[in-house]
Amino acid sequence: MARASIATPQAPAIRADDPWVASSGKHHQLLTEDERSRLTAIGSVVWFNKGAQIYQQGTNASAAFNIISGVVKAYRTGADGSEHIVAFLFSDDLFGLAEGAKYTNSTRALTPVTAFQIAIPALRSKLTRDAALDFHVICKLCQELRQAQQHSLLLARRQAVPKLAAFLQLLEQHQSARGELGADIYLPMNRSEIGEYVGMSLEAVSRAFRTLTARGIVKSRDRRHLVIADRNALQAISG
Repeated sequence: MARASIATPQAPAIRADDPWVASSGKHHQLLTEDERSRLTAIGSVVWFNKGAQIYQQGTNASAAFNIISGVVKAYRTGADGSEHIVAFLFSDDLFGLAEGAKYTNSTRALTPVTAFQIAIPALRSKLTRDAALDFHVICKLCQELRQAQQHSLLLARRQAVPKLAAFLQLLEQHQSARGELGADIYLPMNRSEIGEYVGMSLEAVSRAFRTLTARGIVKSRDRRHLVIADRNALQAISG
């Protein structure tokens, strides 16, 4: 696992919803200031350059991570060496899932990333002794489970344009839930990585983007920002 330099200390943050309470769709900070302080005491802040490998699938799961800023992709590598992206992770997200004490996925920084790193033994000890903190982590994991289910439904779609339209809607929904309001959809990933996430070739992703643009449904402001020009049409296409 490639660890970068230590950055200015910051407190962990877990933003999600209580799945058993009615929600407006906006995520909120689950941790109290006291809980954030207790987690700060057992971890450290690290940063990773864009493109840096954070850890690899199958290696010993020594730490869990909480993103402060930046975007991370979690992926699995096929027998032929191809990558299959299973999640895009943003600020206030957790990652470091393990099975049999090994990481289940590989992770790489899509952008420069600052993250809070907590050693697994210290985190296990803290969660077993703090029921409130344990519950808040469960709430966050429930959110990630819902996102995994949405991803599975996205992969099950067959047609390229509806699949891309649904992906853009999910990205915008996640962006809005984090409180990142604005007319643009931020695309930290490239088209090849979008294809790896939705199960499409690069060529199919490019054609689908061209179709949505030609129909006047989306507009590219620049390489990383997209504007939905006709929301009703996007909704109709995505189903």
